[in-house]
Amino acid sequence: MRPPRDRRALVRPHVVTGGRAHPSRNTIDVVTLVVATRHPTVGLSPEKRRIAELCRGGALSVAEIAGHLALPISVTKVLVSDLVDGGHLTPRLPDPSDEPSKLEILQEVLNGLRARL
Repeated sequence: MRPPRDRRALVRPHVVTGGRAHPSRNTIDVVTLVVATRHPTVGLSPEKRRIAELCRGGALSVAEIAGHLALPISVTKVLVSDLVDGGHLTPRLPDPSDEPSKLEILQEVLNGLRARL
């Protein structure tokens, strides 16, 4: 007899991360963008290999990776951190020119408030 679905879900993340609950890097966040390197994926777990394959198409955030793999964010952060440590992924720093200016942010807030009135 198979255990209930919610009970199986509690075991899997523990197994996938090797029992770890926290990433080795404090800089990995849900919005951190990562891109795959050309490092070979031989010897990686299926989840780590899938993450590396996903990131070969371009930079993805940790949240996007979690969504594609249907894994909890906490598990994804641990796996991504391991892949960065192993040289399989590289964090991509955001381009400062991509950030909106303070004036643009204030204008968007004003437009939103006007739309509600």
